Amino acid sequence: MKQAITDLIRTALASLVEAPTGDAGGLPEPQLDRTKDTSHGDFATNVAMVLAKRLGAKPREVAQRLVDALPASPLIARVEIAGPGFINFFLAEDAYRRLIPEILSAGPAFGLSRIGAGRRVQVEFVSANPTGPLHVGHGRGAAYGAVVADLLAAVGFDVHREYYVNDAGRQMDILASSVWLRYLELCGEELTFPSNGYKGDYVWDIAATLHREHGDAYRVDAATVFAGLPPDALPDGHDGGDKEAHIDGVIAAAKRLLGDNRYRYVFELGLNTILDDIRDDLAGFGVEYQEWYSERTLAESGAVTRAIERLREAGHVYEQNGALWFRSSAFGDEKDRVVVRENGQSTYFASDIAYHMDKLERGFERVIDIWGADHHGYVPRVKAALQAMGDDVERLEVLLVQFAILYRGGEKAQMSTRSGEFVTLRQLRKEVGRDAARFFYVMRRCEQHLDFDLDLAKSESSDNPVYYVQYAHARVCSVLRQAAEKGMPVEPSTGVENLERLTESHELALQRTLARYPEVVEAAALKAEPHLLTHYLRELANELHTYYNAHQFLVADAALRDARIKLILAVREVLRNGLGLLGVSAPEAM
Repeated sequence: MKQAITDLIRTALASLVEAPTGDAGGLPEPQLDRTKDTSHGDFATNVAMVLAKRLGAKPREVAQRLVDALPASPLIARVEIAGPGFINFFLAEDAYRRLIPEILSAGPAFGLSRIGAGRRVQVEFVSANPTGPLHVGHGRGAAYGAVVADLLAAVGFDVHREYYVNDAGRQMDILASSVWLRYLELCGEELTFPSNGYKGDYVWDIAATLHREHGDAYRVDAATVFAGLPPDALPDGHDGGDKEAHIDGVIAAAKRLLGDNRYRYVFELGLNTILDDIRDDLAGFGVEYQEWYSERTLAESGAVTRAIERLREAGHVYEQNGALWFRSSAFGDEKDRVVVRENGQSTYFASDIAYHMDKLERGFERVIDIWGADHHGYVPRVKAALQAMGDDVERLEVLLVQFAILYRGGEKAQMSTRSGEFVTLRQLRKEVGRDAARFFYVMRRCEQHLDFDLDLAKSESSDNPVYYVQYAHARVCSVLRQAAEKGMPVEPSTGVENLERLTESHELALQRTLARYPEVVEAAALKAEPHLLTHYLRELANELHTYYNAHQFLVADAALRDARIKLILAVREVLRNGLGLLGVSAPEAM
C-alpha cells in the first residue's frame, strides 16, 4: 500500500522534473510516512517542501501541482494539502479490505520484497573464541545476527552468513595447555593449576578424552613442566607473581616437552571438540552459516603478509623497538598499533586487517560485523586500516551488541569463561526453550542493555511477550477447530466479497495494522533493528486478543462469518510470517 502510493508520487514528480532518478539533479526520493493522527489522513509526504527551492516556487504551490499530476488510483479517496506544504493521502474505504485476500493469497511470501535487488551482503556474527561453550552473553549476538541476516534476505539481499573462527593465537594455546594440565592430573600428577588457565568442566571432559584414548602417552612429570617458570599470581590477589608470564611459561613448556606433533594433537583436540559443540549449539538455536572462516587460513594463504605489505607500500607502517607499527592514529584511532611483534609474529590485529581486506575482495557490497560491545575500541582501528589501504570504509558497518544479563529469581547470574562460572546457551535453551530465548534476545535495540528474566520467559501469561504473540496465533487455530466441530464451513471465499461487513472498530484497527507489516519488515531490515518486528507482533497480537474477547467469529450470518474468518486468517498468516523471521515457532495449540 505504501509502495503503491510512493509510485504514484514518483509519477507525479516525473511530470514536474525532467531528470532521471539518481542523477545529481534528479528526482528527490519521496518520503512517505504514516500519520500519527488519522484526521490528517493515512499517509503524508513532505516532498513538495523538498522540491520547492529547486523549482523556485512556494511549497504549497508545488504541492498543488503534484496533487494535480497524481494518477487516479482506487486506493485513494482524497488528497489534501496541509500546513506549509504537506500532502496528506486519505485511503478509500475498501483499500485496507483489498489487502486481506492479498495476504491469504501470498501466504508465506507476504511481507517479502526485492528492495535489496540481490545486492551481496555479508553478516559476520558470534565469532566467539573456541575456548569454551557459548554462554548466554553470546546468545544475544547469535539471535540478533541471525534475525538481521534473515530480515535482509526477506527484503531481497543476497546474504552470506559467516562465523570467524579464532583458531590461532595465545588464547588457543592457553586452552591447549589447560587441557594438557588437566590430563596430567588424570594421570596422577599433582600440580597447582594456573590462575589464568581455563577451569571449566568442559576442559576436564576434553582431558578425559585424551587420557581415555592415549593413556600415559602424553604424560610428563609435573615438576619438569613447572621448573623455572615465573611464579603465578597469588590467589589472594596480593603482589608476588605474574599470572600472564606464568601461563606463557606453561605454554612454552608444553610445546617444548610435547614436541610439535603431540602438542598440535592436543591443540586440535581442544579446538575441534569445542568448535563442534559450538556448531551443534548454534544449530539447535536455529542459527546456520554459509561459512566458518578459519583465522589460520589467513596466514597460510599469505593474506596477512599481503595486508601488511599494502600498508607498507602506502607508507603507513614504521619500525620501532624491533616491532612493526601501523600508523592508525593518522586515521582517527587513539594511538598507533603493532602489526608484527619483536619476535616476528603477526598480531591479532594484523589478522583482523587481513580478514576485512579479504571480505571486501570477495565482492560484498556491504559487510556487517556484529561484535560484543566490549569490542567498541576495535572499530576505529579496523576502519583506519581499510582506509589506509585505500578501501571504501563505508562498505563496513559494525553493530555492537550489549551482553545480556541473566536473572533467575531476582538474582544475577555470574558469567566468566575463564573461571568456568557461566550459564551456557544450551542450558538457557533447555530451561526456557528456543522460542523464548530468540524472542527475548531481540526485543530491544542491540546497543541497549538487556536484562533477561528467566522466570518471565518461562511463564504462561500475558506478561510473557513471546507467549502472548504465540497464543494469538493459537487462538485463530482454535477458532477453526471449533468451526469444524460445529460443522460450519471455514474455507473463506477468495475475493473481497463480504469484507464490507467488517465495520467494527476492532476490525478496522486490525486491517490498518496488517497493512503495516511489509513496512515494518523493511524498516527492521534496513535499520538492522529486529525489535521493530517484535513490537509490531505484540501490537498485532494485542489487537487480535481484544477482538477475540469482544466479538464472536462463528456467527450464524454466513457473510459476516466469512468476513471475520478471512480477517483472522490474515492475522494468523502475518503472525506466522513475523515469528518465522524471528526464528520463533507459531504453535497451533497452547
